[in-house]
Amino acid sequence: MDDWLIDDDRLSIGRKSVLPGEGFFHPDSFEEEQAELEAADALDGASVVVVADPDADGLACTALIREARGAGSLIPAGPHELEEAIEWVAEYADPDAEVYICDLCPDSEYDVAALDALVERAASVSWFDHHQWDADLAATVEEAGVTLAVGDSDEVCSADVALAELDYDFDDRYADLAAVTRDHDLWIRDDPRSDDIADFAYWEEPEEYVAVVAEHGADLPAEVEEYLAERRVEKEALIEKAVERSELREVDDWTVGVTYGRCSQNEVAEAMREQGADASVIVKPAGSASIRGTENFERCHEVAQQVNGGGHPRAAGCKPDIYDDMLDYAHHWTTRGAVAKQAIIDAFRRLEPEDDEGIETET
Repeated sequence: MDDWLIDDDRLSIGRKSVLPGEGFFHPDSFEEEQAELEAADALDGASVVVVADPDADGLACTALIREARGAGSLIPAGPHELEEAIEWVAEYADPDAEVYICDLCPDSEYDVAALDALVERAASVSWFDHHQWDADLAATVEEAGVTLAVGDSDEVCSADVALAELDYDFDDRYADLAAVTRDHDLWIRDDPRSDDIADFAYWEEPEEYVAVVAEHGADLPAEVEEYLAERRVEKEALIEKAVERSELREVDDWTVGVTYGRCSQNEVAEAMREQGADASVIVKPAGSASIRGTENFERCHEVAQQVNGGGHPRAAGCKPDIYDDMLDYAHHWTTRGAVAKQAIIDAFRRLEPEDDEGIETET
């Protein structure tokens, strides 16, 4: 394949909105091989290791751990990379390393299959999170010898959990960072700085993000604000495209906004909420989707769990298992995610009814 075919810089906003980024077209095997090499290099001689989701919350945890422990080699891992990350740390980490796993929740027992080996190798393993955990998986993690701390996903982010659990006298800058991270991660959005840290974490390399917030906290320096302003020109254009192609669907007692596109999902979901959506589904060109709720719908994680995902009552993510070959992806792009949209809407319809107190009724 010619490089120019997947070169983002040459694409118009319209085409960029409906196609995945360059990284999508690299085989997973190649990406995993590169990630393992980078992990092995980062783990060499490390006394403290952090496995974290490389979003604002996971990276805030990393900054807190580095401040408290004076070190912390970062192994970035998204939810679908948790299994491999634990395996790599179990294989390459120093035998006396302190290991922290942050802002990640296992979806199945396979994600934590290497925990026994990791606990046996490391000096200690701690896990800080705030997602909705399956009780059996939580028990499996604790029985392996991991110190597990999971906060209330309606009240705290993972950085809040790390701040409370780490035995260290943090200054106010770190408490403020956790509060602003919570404002973004729980989709409260009362603090305008929360959009800044979310965008910066998304666009910048993880190590650079951690270094900046460790020095400045949530009050990002002027040069970062200038960088964000430049990047947001394209961001706003992609948001506009996704909002333009959005539609509202009536699903049982809810109005669900549905759209497709490479975009910032929170802003698109907010636009659909203003149009009357109780919940919003944003399907991405790479095949994943974001689900966002409101005060009228707080069951996003239940929807996501049915379609290969998970998350929080008002914010969740998933990737429906509907892609068997590249023809399926071609159909996905040309139909603007029609099959994925339907799979997620069907998951809304399969939700058990709730009684007046929000408790599921038996059928």
